[in-house]
Amino acid sequence: MATTKNLRRTRIKRAIRAKIAGTAERPRLTVYRSNSALYAQLVDDLAGKTLFSATSYTKDKVNNNIEAAKTVGLAIAAKAKAAGIEKVVFDRNGYLYHGRIKSLAEGAREGGLQF
Repeated sequence: MATTKNLRRTRIKRAIRAKIAGTAERPRLTVYRSNSALYAQLVDDLAGKTLFSATSYTKDKVNNNIEAAKTVGLAIAAKAKAAGIEKVVFDRNGYLYHGRIKSLAEGAREGGLQF
């Protein structure tokens, strides 16, 4: 049985996904937050494909989760810029825009992505 917090996030996630979708020109930047790592993907929903991904899960893990999230944002932005993608749709996946999610978004913006 899912917890109340997870049910709340699932409801928010469904509402967000009903409104946004990624295309090849403007993919969806989606975020997943686990207890140990943070994952980001650029997804083309029309083709149903993941274009790029980045994660904070590495052997030389940074102790500060906020800094690790910013690194993930910069990494995903660098991959997107190399492929010629400048604009994305940000999908926070039901998480509050705070802490690691906010840091990832700021890192992606610093890397040159617009959303």
